[in-house]
Amino acid sequence: MKAAQQDSSHQKLVEKQSKNLIARISSKDSKIIIKNALDFSIKMHEGQKRKSGLPYVSHCIEVANILLDWNMDYTTIVSALLHDVVEDTDVSLKDIEREFGSDVAFLVDGVTKIDHIAFRSQEHKQAENFIKLFISLAKDLRVIIIKFADRLHNMETIEYLSSKKRKEIALETKEIFVPLAHRLGMANLKWKFEDLSLKCLNLKSYNNIKKKIEGSSKSNKKILESTIAPIRKELDSYKIESEISGRYKSISSINRKIELRNKKFEDIYDLYAIRIVVDKIEECYLALGVIHSIYPPVQDRFKDFIATPKTNGYQSVHTTVVTKDSKLTEVQIRTKEMDYTAEVGVAAHWLYKEGSKISSLDEKVPWLRDLLAMMSGDNADAEEMIELLKIDMFEDEIFIFTPKGDLIKLPVDSTPLDFAFAIHSELGFSCVRAKVNKKLVPLSYKLNNGDIVELETSKKQRPNSGWLSFVKTSRASHAIGKYLRKIEEEESRKIGLQLLEKNLRKLKLYEKFNDIKKKYSDIGYKNFNELLSDIGRGGLTVKDVVSKMFPDIKTSQEKVSYDKEFIDSARSDFEGINLDGVNNLVVDYGKCCNPIPGDNVIGYISRGRGLIVHRLSCSNLSSLSESDERIVSVNWDTKKNISFKAKIHMTCIDSAGVLNEIADIISKNKVNILDVKTDVTEGGIANIWIICKIESLPQLELIIKSISQLKKVDSVERVHS
Repeated sequence: MKAAQQDSSHQKLVEKQSKNLIARISSKDSKIIIKNALDFSIKMHEGQKRKSGLPYVSHCIEVANILLDWNMDYTTIVSALLHDVVEDTDVSLKDIEREFGSDVAFLVDGVTKIDHIAFRSQEHKQAENFIKLFISLAKDLRVIIIKFADRLHNMETIEYLSSKKRKEIALETKEIFVPLAHRLGMANLKWKFEDLSLKCLNLKSYNNIKKKIEGSSKSNKKILESTIAPIRKELDSYKIESEISGRYKSISSINRKIELRNKKFEDIYDLYAIRIVVDKIEECYLALGVIHSIYPPVQDRFKDFIATPKTNGYQSVHTTVVTKDSKLTEVQIRTKEMDYTAEVGVAAHWLYKEGSKISSLDEKVPWLRDLLAMMSGDNADAEEMIELLKIDMFEDEIFIFTPKGDLIKLPVDSTPLDFAFAIHSELGFSCVRAKVNKKLVPLSYKLNNGDIVELETSKKQRPNSGWLSFVKTSRASHAIGKYLRKIEEEESRKIGLQLLEKNLRKLKLYEKFNDIKKKYSDIGYKNFNELLSDIGRGGLTVKDVVSKMFPDIKTSQEKVSYDKEFIDSARSDFEGINLDGVNNLVVDYGKCCNPIPGDNVIGYISRGRGLIVHRLSCSNLSSLSESDERIVSVNWDTKKNISFKAKIHMTCIDSAGVLNEIADIISKNKVNILDVKTDVTEGGIANIWIICKIESLPQLELIIKSISQLKKVDSVERVHS
């Protein structure tokens, strides 16, 4: 009986929701299409329930309502009603296309693909999906706008999920959907996402701020009313029609102010703002003059985002004034159109209003064009893209001028190098110095609003990893990182080619070189250069290549460790050990210290093994014999070869360019690299082993000292085992 009553109640709820939704549709033709989609969704989702126990279709209806609030077109509304039918029912995309058209099918497919992406995953396939997602967004932004509405309703009803699931979804919302909403100029949505995420991730802080806002709302309401009253009176005298309102800033923005400034709620002065909405742009500036005639403005707190809109399209005039009760209060002045745009962002300029294209994508979301350009290369990285989305989220912009007066918008704390890359990547790559307001400054200099920047370039200039430590903009950091990765890749290919040729000769299999050059795909590589790079980085040995491509060929595959192989190879280059002028002795080497050519060594005459060679620094040497008679002077036989092989082990941070920097130091010391091996831990620590040909111990010590001075290198040592 209880279940039947519940079903009846749920049916009435869906009927009420459906009726209210259809009532909001003005166009008769659109009303018919949406009604068909609604009935289809109800039928397909029949019997399905959410965690709350409510019918699943009620969620689809609420998503459609949110999109109507944003004034989206009816194709988007239909897609919202159907956005889960392919995922959760037996309906196919072909069924959707047949019933509701190709546009709806495309949007439903796009939303479904977003649901399959694990945004925080490090897996390569997920990275590729993320990049594909943004490419699809470039085709139709309605995909992400539907997903925004879907995510908003899910966040508003998230209390029915487990604690773990709530935090996972909230974190994803904070790290992905908040930056996207910000970039698309959807301020109201961004605030809602932030507040709802904070509620899940830090309920204590959320409730504390909410309680204090509610506790002070009455007194602050009176203050706001007394502040607004003279403004309204004066605007009326000028016959300027206006809508004036005062509001608290969002809970999340207040929480951010408390954390960043390390202050209590009571010590934050800019907790609320006054908004004035007028009809015309010229009235914005007239209203500004009126406000400044009533309340004195705070110097350096005036910002004109009408003359110079923000990158996400936001327009408004901001000023901070001192009210009669000595409170600092921000006032925002904008037109009705600007106000609507500030709330719903790109949706306010929708490209597909009733089927007609009214504006270009580049015009409304130019940053997406830049992001897609960054993704176009072979080195596109999804995790990097996510970080780029988050850059400058809460920073104001500054306005910098070229000597000719052209305006360049940059984030706060940007540098002349950011300025150079904002104009053109090649200008950034070749920039050697800058003048700010005709004064010479370093490339890391932090620019200020209104600065005039001149750049000097050189064809010999090349980016270095140090640039990444001070550039601010995503365009600059991406371009520099991409360049460094390219250089490192070229160096890896060069080393890989040398190792391949050398080791094939050593294995007496050089005739297989051309076969390997042609058959790289047989072992999973896209091209020959990719194979060489992997060999150069140490990810693959030449013996691995031969055994995989030519399994029938034996490559003396006795199971010799990499370390033992090196020791045997290092010793084989020498004649052996000299003892008082006697050559070619049958000797053994101490397993405790593993002496190798280049070490200072000493001999010990054992009763059972003959002459045993130890490093002079061996800790076991003093305990080998009570008598010094068994200790003899020996040295490496260098008649034919005065150079020796040395193996160096380095631990460092796994980042672009580090291997190139190490290889560059070795090369500058005129030393040949014979072999490279790398291994990266899950914690992002890279182990690098390099075998090279050394002329003397001082030369080796100099190389080790130089490598140890690299910022990214934690440790470096010569290896004996």
